[in-house]
Amino acid sequence: MINQLIEKLTQQGFDDNQFKTNAEDLEFFGKDHTKHFEPNPNIILFPKSTEQVQTIIKTCNELNLVITPSGGRTGLSAGAVASNGEVVVSLDKMNKILNFYPDDRMVEVEAGVITKNLQNFAEEQGLYYPVDFASAGSSQIGGNIGTNAGGIKVIRYGMTRNWVLGLTVVTGKGDILELNKGMIKNATGYDFRHLFIGAEGTLGIVTKAQIKLERQPKNLTVMVLGVDEFANIMKILANFQSKLDLTAFEFFDKVAMNKLLATGHVQRPFESDCPFYALLEFEAPYEPIMDEAMAVFEYCMEQGLLVDGVMSQSIAQAQELWKLREYISETISVFTPYKNDISVLISHVPDFINDIDKIVNDNYPDFEVCWFGHIGDGNLHLNILKPENLTKDEFFDKCKVVNKYVFETVKKYNGSISAEHGVGMTKKPYLNYTRPDDEIAYMKQLKAVFDPNGIMNKGKIFD
Repeated sequence: MINQLIEKLTQQGFDDNQFKTNAEDLEFFGKDHTKHFEPNPNIILFPKSTEQVQTIIKTCNELNLVITPSGGRTGLSAGAVASNGEVVVSLDKMNKILNFYPDDRMVEVEAGVITKNLQNFAEEQGLYYPVDFASAGSSQIGGNIGTNAGGIKVIRYGMTRNWVLGLTVVTGKGDILELNKGMIKNATGYDFRHLFIGAEGTLGIVTKAQIKLERQPKNLTVMVLGVDEFANIMKILANFQSKLDLTAFEFFDKVAMNKLLATGHVQRPFESDCPFYALLEFEAPYEPIMDEAMAVFEYCMEQGLLVDGVMSQSIAQAQELWKLREYISETISVFTPYKNDISVLISHVPDFINDIDKIVNDNYPDFEVCWFGHIGDGNLHLNILKPENLTKDEFFDKCKVVNKYVFETVKKYNGSISAEHGVGMTKKPYLNYTRPDDEIAYMKQLKAVFDPNGIMNKGKIFD
């Protein structure tokens, strides 16, 4: 069947450089950052245009071959893992920045553009693309759209969805749709653009996007604060938000700090050793804003909410302080963490953390647990670190046992089992904790409309 696919695509203008079938490439392009599933694709394809993506999808429909779209493969829910002989469609060769519309503050890009490259392009135009996260240097815009990626600036700028003005997509049927065409205002019925954002490639493949840009922030200033009780972090957030427009508010715990310091790649921000840390960022183009920030800091100290703190005095120092948060995922990756990416309303965060902590401590008293996340928007990353005496499979099996209790708690607080990483395969068994049966039924009916033969990213989100 794969030989038939190659033959048909070659007849329609594909060249030898657009096919890869050797074992090394199949493994590399058949996986993402998850370690739960072994990659096992049959072939990797590299289209160069929307029309070639259309040709691939139509041909795979004819041959009844399943497609797994592939971007930067930085996902954490196995949404881009091809483990059952799929055809992987990589967008690596569709990586051009196409058109810039300065009056609209909008840029059109192909789906394979690296997030960091889009950020750099925006900066060159004196503008700003605010969706940012640790994998920005390798993730692709198409993948960001597929998972509605969030990151460290959501508290101010929102998710990827907020920045997508239009999409070109090829549906699972093989139809090319140009959705919304970059307009700010368009009140003409259903906006299918939003169905494809967060759909994880199950409805079709995004090939181009019109992305909104923003003015550049001015004099971004970073504070790192040491806190002795988690509940105080939320009070600190409330105090700073009442006076400042924060561009970020992150938190991490002592375990994360100790792992970071052990690498030697970061410096301790202050002498105090605290159970919890908050990192906040804000624009300070005028001296009165700095004065306001210091006044809030001093008030929090007087109220006993803070143990210690530091404020950046330069761009370089701000970048060094950000490393304390941005380097966590990479630092703990050597411990094969079992990750949960969960969210609840900010109002529920303290009680939610207490409930989850009790579940984890009761069930894993000997496991090391690392908390961090985008606490300013209610998104928490729970990372259970693998002990040396357990194999990966033994460790994951033990962690899965308690998932039921964790996700029951998420449901109790009307939260989400996946705040920003998508569902993929790792969260698929738990979708019911966030989405009721009737919603899932509608989702399946929508998939059948756009992908009637079920060839697009089969087995992701739901069966």
